[in-house]
Amino acid sequence: MLLAFLLFIAGLILLVKGADIAVDGAKDVALGMGLSPLFIGTTIIAFGTSLPELVVTTEAFSLGNYGIGMGNIIGSNIANIALILGICAVVRPDAIARESWKGDVRRDMVLMILATGLFILFSLRSTLDTVAGIVFLSSFSLILILLSRSGNKPDPVTCTPKSQKYSLAMTVLGLFLVIAGSHLLLGSAVAIARVFSVPEFFIGFTLVAVGTSLPELATSVAATLKGSLDIAVGNVLGSNIFNLTFILGLNSLLFVIPVTFAADLVMLLVFSLAVLILVYPRTAVTRGWGVLMLGAYAGCVMVSFHLPG
Repeated sequence: MLLAFLLFIAGLILLVKGADIAVDGAKDVALGMGLSPLFIGTTIIAFGTSLPELVVTTEAFSLGNYGIGMGNIIGSNIANIALILGICAVVRPDAIARESWKGDVRRDMVLMILATGLFILFSLRSTLDTVAGIVFLSSFSLILILLSRSGNKPDPVTCTPKSQKYSLAMTVLGLFLVIAGSHLLLGSAVAIARVFSVPEFFIGFTLVAVGTSLPELATSVAATLKGSLDIAVGNVLGSNIFNLTFILGLNSLLFVIPVTFAADLVMLLVFSLAVLILVYPRTAVTRGWGVLMLGAYAGCVMVSFHLPG
C-alpha cells in the first residue's frame, strides 16, 4: 500500500512537471509563429494543461477502467470551475469580476456551457460511440476556428532556429513526462481503489481528477496573483471545452464508452451554468460565489462516493 501511494505521488509529480514543460515549450513555439496572446491563453495553454487528462483518460479506457476515465473527465471539469475558479474568485474577486465582464470571456463561457450540454445530450444514449466522437471532434474544430479568428495577432516574435528547436525539444520532453506519469498515476490509483474497496468512479472523480487538474490550478492561481486574468479564466474554460469535445471525442472513436451515471451529470451541468453569475461585475458577488463553489465542491466529493462505478 505504501508503494502504491509513493507511485501515485511520483506519477503526479511527473504529470504536473511534464505538462508545465510542454506548455512553456508550445507557448514559445506559438509566439514565434505570431499567434495572439488571447489565442495562446485559451488554446495552447488551456489544452496543454489538459494533457494529463488526455493521457490518463485514454489509458484508463484502453484498460477497461471506464469508471476512472469518466470520473476523471467529469471530476476535472467540476474541479476546474468549483475549486480553481473558486480559489481565484476568493483571492482576487475584483480582478475576476472585471475580467468576466469582457465579451471574449463571456463568449468562452457560452462555448463551455454548449460543450457541456452536448456531452450530456449524448450521454442520455447511455454510451459514447463513433457518432458521438465525430460530433464532438467536429464541434471542437468549429470552436478552434472561432477562437483563432478572435483578437488581433501580434507580429511574430524574433526567434532563431536554435531557440525554436529548443522549444520543440522541451515540448516533446514534457509530453514524454506526462505519458510516464500517467502510467504510474493510473496504476497506483487502481491499486488504491481495490485495496480500500472504493468505487473506481470516486477515485477518478477525486484523486485522479484533482491530480490531473493541478496544472490548471497552478497556472490559473499564478496568473491571478500576477493579474493575468485572461489566462486564469480562459485556461479553465478552455480546458473544460478540450476535455469534453476533444478527449471524449477522440476516445469515442476508439472505444464504446458506457455512461451509467446521473447525479454526476447534473452536478456538471449545475457547475457549468454557475459561471454565468460571474458576468455580474460586483466584487462582493464574485467573492461570495467563490466561497459557495468551494463549499459545493466539498459536498460533491461526498456525494460522488455513493455513485456507481
